[in-house]
Amino acid sequence: MKAVLIVHNAAIDEEVNEALASVGTNCYTKFTNTLGRGEISEPHLNTDVWPGINYGTFVVTDQPRAEEIMQKVRLMREKLGSEGIKAFMWEIDDIT
Repeated sequence: MKAVLIVHNAAIDEEVNEALASVGTNCYTKFTNTLGRGEISEPHLNTDVWPGINYGTFVVTDQPRAEEIMQKVRLMREKLGSEGIKAFMWEIDDIT
């Protein structure tokens, strides 16, 4: 099993949900009001100086589907650029 964490601008949450649905993923955990600073986007710190928030969408799935999700995020990064989206994938050793 693989875990994928997609950290993205709250403004593109619907696009992220659509990308997950397009690969048959309908189970996830959503972390709202997530703050952070990335390499290519402006900080999202929910302040007057740095407005905006991110969401974290966490998915645990099989390896083929996780790879599909990563590819969808790559395509979204190319399309959306500075809107801010990044994904991380790692191995899940145990689920209970």
